[in-house]
Amino acid sequence: MPAETNVATIAGLLADPSRTRMLQALMDSRARTTGELARLAKIAPSTASEHLGRLADGRLLAVRAQGRHRYWSLAGPEVATLIETIMALAPNPRESPPRASFELSFIRTCYDHLAGTVATALYDQLQANDTLTVTAERIELTTVGTERLQALGINPNELRRGRRPLARPCLDWTERRNHLAGALGAALLNTFRERKWIAPRREPRALRITETGRRELVAHFGIDTANLSHKTNKL
Repeated sequence: MPAETNVATIAGLLADPSRTRMLQALMDSRARTTGELARLAKIAPSTASEHLGRLADGRLLAVRAQGRHRYWSLAGPEVATLIETIMALAPNPRESPPRASFELSFIRTCYDHLAGTVATALYDQLQANDTLTVTAERIELTTVGTERLQALGINPNELRRGRRPLARPCLDWTERRNHLAGALGAALLNTFRERKWIAPRREPRALRITETGRRELVAHFGIDTANLSHKTNKL
C-alpha cells in the first residue's frame, strides 16, 4: 500500500471525534473495556465497539480478551506521540474543548513518559546541565549524564539494548514545546513513581508532585516546581 494511502487511512480514523476521545482516554497507558470507553466518549457500546474495531484494524489499538470483556489499549508509544502532537498543533489548545485543567497541563503522563509544564522544564534542564546534547539529527546522552542517571538507578546501557530509541522529542500538547520521550523518558517516569516523587490524581493522566518530589527535583535537576506552578498560574 502506498505511503500516502496509509497516511490518509490514519487521518480518516482520527477525524471522528468519538474515536479521538477514546484514544485520548487511553493515553494514560491503562487498558479499558468497551463499556468504559463508550461512557467516556458518550456513545452507545455498539457504536464504540465498531469504532474500536476500526482503530484496531488501523493498528492504532491493541485488544486482549479476558473473561467476557475485551480490553483496549494504545498499540504503542508512537500512537501516543501521534495524538499528543496533533493536539499540540490544534489552535489554542488551552482554550479548545476539552480544555486542559491546570493539574493536567502542569504535569501528566503521555502514555509512558512525562508531559506538561514540569516535563518541558525537565527536558530543558537536561540540556542545560549537560545531561543531554540535542541537535536537529539526534539526542545523545553525555558522559556526565550517564553518571547522573546511574546515581538514580537508571542503566543507560540496558535502555540502549531495547528496540526503542534511547531518547527522542515529543511535542507537548499544552506547552507546544518538546518534552522527553523514548526509553529514557519512560525510565524517568518509572523512577519518579518508584521514589514516590509523583502520585496520581483523580483526573486521568494528571499527576501531583509530592513534598519529597519537590525537594528531589531541585536537588537532582535544579527544577523548582513551586516557582513553575506560580508562573503557570499567571498565564
